[in-house]
Amino acid sequence: MKNFFRKIIRYFFSGTIFIVPLVATIYFIYRAFIWLDSRFSLPYPGLGFLIILSAFTIFGYFSSIFAFRRMGEWFDHLVNRIPLVKLIYSSVKDLLAAFVGDKKKFDRPVLVTINKENQLHRIGFITQSDLSELGLNDMVVVYFPQSYAVAGDHYVVPKGNIKPLNVSGPVAMKFIISGGVSGFNAE
Repeated sequence: MKNFFRKIIRYFFSGTIFIVPLVATIYFIYRAFIWLDSRFSLPYPGLGFLIILSAFTIFGYFSSIFAFRRMGEWFDHLVNRIPLVKLIYSSVKDLLAAFVGDKKKFDRPVLVTINKENQLHRIGFITQSDLSELGLNDMVVVYFPQSYAVAGDHYVVPKGNIKPLNVSGPVAMKFIISGGVSGFNAE
């Protein structure tokens, strides 16, 4: 009888581990739809989300055309002349480009030796490999994301303390963000 209840409890927790992330994801997407639809007075649910998705795609297409790319460069130049706006705009733009742009920054996961004596290591991503302008030729910048957060730490570390990992950027990011719980399973 004791084993029966243990199995029931184990099944309950297994179901919880499966269902809670799924429900949380569905709920987040649902709330995003509701929020977007409430911003527009549209007769069909989900239409606001579809409009925004389409607008992003259309802007992406036009930004790849030479004439519109020049307009984008002009706009960037204009925005970069306004002190506070420049800080916010360039930070958000760089962050988005790091994930989805042509110059992705989180595609080189590395293992960094933090303390050789205690064999303490951290997993991070090389975000800048050339620091010669700062006179730091043998150093690189490594970003260490924090588990379950949108924050992280930057360290300038010697190249000798870095070992490239043989996993993709998304797999390493998932491992770090999950606190190591997800493992290094394939995407």
